[in-house]
Amino acid sequence: MAISRWLAVLPWIALALVLSSVTGGHCFYLPGVAPADFQKKDPLYVKVNKLTSTKTQLPYSYYSLPYCRPDTIVDSAENLGEVLRGDRIENSPYVFEMREPHMCQIVCKITLNDKDAKDLKEKIEDEYRVNMVLDNLPLVVPIKRLEQDSPTVYQHGFHVGVKGPYTGSKDEKYFIHNHLSFVVKYHRDVQADLARIVGFEVKPFSVKHEYEGDWNGVNTRLSTCDPHAKRLVVNSDSPQEVEAKEIVLTYDVAFEESEVKWASRWDTYLLMTDDQIHWFSIVNSLMIVLFLSGMVAMIMLRTLYRDISKYNQLETQEEAQEETGWKLVHGDVFRPPAKSDLLCVYVGTGVQFFGMLLVTMMFAVLGFLSPSNRGGLMTAMLLLWVFMGLFAGYSSARLYKMFKGTEWKKITLRTAFMFPGIVFGIFFVLNALIWGQKSSGAVPFTTMFALVLLWFGISVPLVFVGSYVGSKKPAMEDPVKTNKIPRQIPEQAWYMNPIFSVLIGGILPFGAVFIELFFILTSIWLHQFYYIFGFLFLVFLILIVTCAEITIVLCYFQLCSEDYLWWWRSYLTSGSSALYLFLYATFYFFTKLEITKPVSGILYFGYMLIASYAFFVLTGTIGFYACFWFTRLIYSSVKID
Repeated sequence: MAISRWLAVLPWIALALVLSSVTGGHCFYLPGVAPADFQKKDPLYVKVNKLTSTKTQLPYSYYSLPYCRPDTIVDSAENLGEVLRGDRIENSPYVFEMREPHMCQIVCKITLNDKDAKDLKEKIEDEYRVNMVLDNLPLVVPIKRLEQDSPTVYQHGFHVGVKGPYTGSKDEKYFIHNHLSFVVKYHRDVQADLARIVGFEVKPFSVKHEYEGDWNGVNTRLSTCDPHAKRLVVNSDSPQEVEAKEIVLTYDVAFEESEVKWASRWDTYLLMTDDQIHWFSIVNSLMIVLFLSGMVAMIMLRTLYRDISKYNQLETQEEAQEETGWKLVHGDVFRPPAKSDLLCVYVGTGVQFFGMLLVTMMFAVLGFLSPSNRGGLMTAMLLLWVFMGLFAGYSSARLYKMFKGTEWKKITLRTAFMFPGIVFGIFFVLNALIWGQKSSGAVPFTTMFALVLLWFGISVPLVFVGSYVGSKKPAMEDPVKTNKIPRQIPEQAWYMNPIFSVLIGGILPFGAVFIELFFILTSIWLHQFYYIFGFLFLVFLILIVTCAEITIVLCYFQLCSEDYLWWWRSYLTSGSSALYLFLYATFYFFTKLEITKPVSGILYFGYMLIASYAFFVLTGTIGFYACFWFTRLIYSSVKID
């Protein structure tokens, strides 16, 4: 009894741990970060994050380029999710004073060697963007649309530079953005004369700075940017080439009062202009669900009710033998399948994945995993995956015992190591490729060790605890007895061919999610924020229903054809939607992304292979349990002589 009580409490302890880690201890404010108040002239420290590119998908540290450096570079404390995402947040020489505008401030003068110039050109060619952070707000570049009524679009980070010809020339040159015009938006509390930062924008320019006399550090007077002579940088008509040996980096900072309150400051970043598409996605998915629900209802109410009444009215064995349909296979329908051990492992892993996704999505819908907590979503998913090992062990052991299995420890080990082992192996190879490119996206050895520790130190023991409890419970009784000699399966129609029916079964679950999948892929690979978890949660519920219903429908047709090998077929029917997911990811790669480097392509397909494998395990388990419940229900409803 004591063990079962602990098992009941453990998930809640896990949730409390995840909640405290995700919300940073500030439980009074849902999105998870406490507001900071600034007085006039308070210092504002701008931090720099990784350089990112949608063309290569390989992040690099800001200081991998020859930018101005502070006296000492200090790394900000990062959570597990941030490290896995490749975030590298460091201090910078950009320091403002609250509500004190400055024009033409010199940061430093850099002298480029051939290697520096080559690095800058490569980053400009690959369209790398510089990401900065102020008071936990990412830097954005406002881009006005041509249409008058359209809202301003915000691009995350500014480009390192641009490539193009001079006016009247055809030769393309590389130009660096060396002048940054910052705008810090703040919401002011008039009574206390305090302000909170609610926006951080920049307009980058390329300017060939000139000065008279000797270089005197930050006190040098520039002739190209001089507030005293009212000469400010407003365009890039005289741009700064990368070829030049000396480049002066400057910035302006202006402060604008804003009506936006601190609690709403992320709204501009998360502006969703295409909510109609999401509603279309929901309606489209609901149509599929209604169609399948109608079919299931027809089977359950009309066909099954008629069949069960008919079977129960039969009085003699001769009459029963004359009948055809699903009742004829009652003596074989619960016969353990081939490779039943592997099925138990995959079902257990699917339960683990389902639990992790369900709880993560509930937190996300409630607002605990806001983008202000960089890496919070990934950290929460990892921790929940580890703690859900308890349910993985329990469900695989229960199913294994039903199959009259005796070696529960062997099944437990396979449940604990198979799926995570395959994923970790692929991840390790991909990480080695990233490390070979000297990218900051490579996961450090210490983080790898932490992941292995979470796996072996927490997940594996919890799988064993769950398995132990599951194996001690009495085995589930089959509603009907299994014959000693297997029944011969009659020849099947072409449309009941296992491969054909499995492939057909995966289309509808994929159809229910593919529109939302487009937005998820865009947020991952085009570096945009994804925060429409309300829609995602609805789509997730629709996916569960669709997987369950399509599997039940096809399982019923299969049993009516006197084919009792439904165990693996039910798992693969809905699980085959993962194949369509991977095919769609391939289509997305060639139509939406501009990836040209082989390493970046390998990374994309490697990560999408992991995602598809996880989707297979999730949808397969949902389909399996739906069919499992359906067969037990219908065979327990008929009288067997």
